Amino acid sequence: MFTGIVQHVGQVVSWQPPVGPRAQRLVIDPRGWVYQPKRGESICNSGVCLTVVPGPSASSEPAVDHLHFDVIADTLTKTTLGVWQPGRLINLEHAVLASTPMGGHVVQGHVDATAEVVAVESAAAWRVRVRPPAGLMLAMVPQGAICLDGVSLTIADLDAQTVTVSLIPETLSQTTLGGLKVGDFVNVEADILTKTIVSVVERVLAAGKIGART
Repeated sequence: MFTGIVQHVGQVVSWQPPVGPRAQRLVIDPRGWVYQPKRGESICNSGVCLTVVPGPSASSEPAVDHLHFDVIADTLTKTTLGVWQPGRLINLEHAVLASTPMGGHVVQGHVDATAEVVAVESAAAWRVRVRPPAGLMLAMVPQGAICLDGVSLTIADLDAQTVTVSLIPETLSQTTLGGLKVGDFVNVEADILTKTIVSVVERVLAAGKIGART
């Protein structure tokens, strides 16, 4: 579990040769992140939960200057990872610790879909509008929570097809969202509480069990 409060910005180093028939090896430069993840830890990479694995050396721990992750095909197709190139900046967050303040909201690192950036306003206020898949819009609630590229945000406005968020200067300086432009795609994770309610209601309606004991 994560909070969506980005702790550091890392950078994609490379995609190494496949470690097996079902995974690609992603190498990330944490760029001086004071937190040093250990083998087996979960790290949120721009909204995607990945597990730290050992590097190519014989050591059982990953090298402190690079983080290594095995990424399966399903993740590559359902998130923006499939188009990540060396040099790309990404948001990093380690899993929640007992001492971690819950400053954001409950984030699982399980991306629901990718959304296209359809507008960026930076005049009076910095606002970004994205278009998630139609099926995800039911989980979007005014003033509710949304996670974009691993960043916990509040929905400022929405219509039938798009969601708008407002970014404060701290978010712009401490995450990658300040670099978004029209046509970019971001990883989207809807609020787990809202998704659960929507899922249950849809299944109850589909089963025709309104008013009945399920």
